[in-house]
Amino acid sequence: MGFRLANVDGRAVLIDGESVHDVAALTDGELGPDPLDVVTHHARLHDLTAGLAKVRPTAQIAEVNLGPPVPNSRSVFGIGINYRGHAAETGAALPEAPLVFAKFPNCIVGPTADIAIASDTTDYEAELVVVIGTTARDVSRSDAWNVVAGLTAGQDVSNRRLQNAGERPQFSLAKSHDTYGPTGPWVVSPDLLPDRDALAIRCEVNGDVRQDDTTANLIFSVADLVAYLSANLTLQPGDLIFTGTPSGVGFPTGNFLKPGDVVRTSIEGIGELVNHCS
Repeated sequence: MGFRLANVDGRAVLIDGESVHDVAALTDGELGPDPLDVVTHHARLHDLTAGLAKVRPTAQIAEVNLGPPVPNSRSVFGIGINYRGHAAETGAALPEAPLVFAKFPNCIVGPTADIAIASDTTDYEAELVVVIGTTARDVSRSDAWNVVAGLTAGQDVSNRRLQNAGERPQFSLAKSHDTYGPTGPWVVSPDLLPDRDALAIRCEVNGDVRQDDTTANLIFSVADLVAYLSANLTLQPGDLIFTGTPSGVGFPTGNFLKPGDVVRTSIEGIGELVNHCS
C-alpha cells in the first residue's frame, strides 16, 4: 500500500486521509523520529500505512504545521532547461545532457513557509522533486525507479540578477537563499500516483496561472536523471532532485515576485504548496 510521508515539528509522520500518525509511536521507537532516517526505511512504510485504519491518529492535518518532508538532505540537485517550452522562452538551446547545479540544503523549507524575497529579480519555478530512498551508484535507467522513495512538489526560487552576475552563471548561489526551496506537502510513493511519468504541474501567483504543464514533457525523465547522476556520484537516501521547471517563469517578461505575493504550486497526486512572499 502506498504511503505519504510528512514532517511535523521535525518528526516523521504518515498521512492517512486527514489523519496524522507519528512513525516513532507506530514502531515503538524502532523508526524515527528523524524524517531523513525514516526515508532510508521507506520500504517498511507501505506495511505501516496498510495498518493505519486500526490505529488512533496522533493529530489531524488541520491541527499541525508541516515542515519540509525531507529536511537536512545531504545533497540537493537542480536540473536546468528540462522542458522544451522553458528552453524556448529563455532562448536556450536544448541540452544534450542534463544541466546539473546544486541547491544548498539551507534553502529547503516547508509547504507553507514564507519566501523571504532577497532581490527584486526573484523568480518562481514549479518543479517535481524526486526523493532518493536507497544508496545508489551506476543505476541503469530501467532500474532507476527502484531507488526512488517517492516524489514531492517544490519551488526552485531563483534570484535572476545573481544567477546572471559576472561572466559565468551563479546558479547554485542564486537558487540557495534561505527559504528559496519550498517542498512538500509530503513525499508520495510512486504507486499512489496515476502515472508517475505524466503528472500535471501548475503554478499560480496571486491566483494568476503562470505555469501549466505535465511532467510527461520533461526532456530528461526521472529515470534519465537518476541514471545520469548515479553514473557520476553515489546518491544517498534523502537526496533531492529538483527536475526542472516548465515555461511561464517571470524572467522573460520581468514579472518577478514581490513581498505580499502568494505562490501556489500544485502537482497531480501529490498536493500543493502555498507560500507567501515577505
